[in-house]
Amino acid sequence: MTKLAAVVADIIAAEGPMPLDRYMALCLGHPTLGYYMTRDPFGAAGDFTTSPEISQVFGELVGVWLINSWMALDSPSPFALVELGPGRGTLMADVLRVAKSLPAFASALQVHLVETSPVLRQVQHEKLGKVTWHDHVGSLPELPCLIVANEFFDALPIKQFENRGSRWFERHVGVGEGQLKMGLVAVPPREGGEGVYEVSPVSLAVAEDLGAHIAKHGGAALVIDYGHLASAAGDTLQAMKAHEFVSVLDHAGEADVTAHVDFEALARAFRSGSVDLLPMLTQGQFLNAMGLEMRVQKLSAKLQGAARQDFVIGAERLAAPDKMGSLFKVMAIAQKNRQPLYPFEAA
Repeated sequence: MTKLAAVVADIIAAEGPMPLDRYMALCLGHPTLGYYMTRDPFGAAGDFTTSPEISQVFGELVGVWLINSWMALDSPSPFALVELGPGRGTLMADVLRVAKSLPAFASALQVHLVETSPVLRQVQHEKLGKVTWHDHVGSLPELPCLIVANEFFDALPIKQFENRGSRWFERHVGVGEGQLKMGLVAVPPREGGEGVYEVSPVSLAVAEDLGAHIAKHGGAALVIDYGHLASAAGDTLQAMKAHEFVSVLDHAGEADVTAHVDFEALARAFRSGSVDLLPMLTQGQFLNAMGLEMRVQKLSAKLQGAARQDFVIGAERLAAPDKMGSLFKVMAIAQKNRQPLYPFEAA
């Protein structure tokens, strides 16, 4: 067992089988043994790579969207530029570089990061300088906000319910033969046919809070993540270590644990406030609409040989339908009474 698995086993011995969402929360966020609390997991030397780490073009095009949206929202000043789960701060650094192209935008923004990991906060500080950190979205300032959440919701804990012949169970983690084991605990009936259904109460609560904040103070949010547009049965829980899929139970605290985002459920949570939910796009559609090809051509022209080839391949990976372009979806949420937000609405 890992050190965290031993802690989990002790809790189970004292309290009984542990709901999956609690196990996932401990794996990722235990104060001293949690995955994100103890390491920088990003990049080739880590366990996985996100879009901002693949190509600077990703963050730059998000920056262009933020500037366009700021102007469509009547250029509020000051406003909070917020990123949820900012990783190494790479995306925010690229956004801030683009922000310099419009001095009014750059001077109006205040950077706020929702981050609980002390390790990553230090990395972000070294890259971004003075910013304001938050442990949760409930402490964001009472200002208009432009919010970016790239691969944030997939790392929030989920519950899994399973329907077997009209009987419903919730998946729990227990201990058997000295190892963590997955088991079932009977629960009251729920909606749905046979199969496994995933629910993320934490994700829905965050979306409700963000929707309420935007409705009250103004602004918009951009959510980019992998997942499915319509709620459906399916087991999407996964763990990754050293860029390989591993067992969710065998590497507690030492592997990234995620699940696909249920965008339909997330949309309902955002809509609980008086905000506009804009038509969904795939990541490929969004990046292409924001000028991916032109930006890649301009930047790659300054490179030669293998460096140029690697740059082009990395940028294409973001938008190609058979890579990240279709699996990743882009959701935009905005205040009412505003100009259209390109490319989600006709300009």
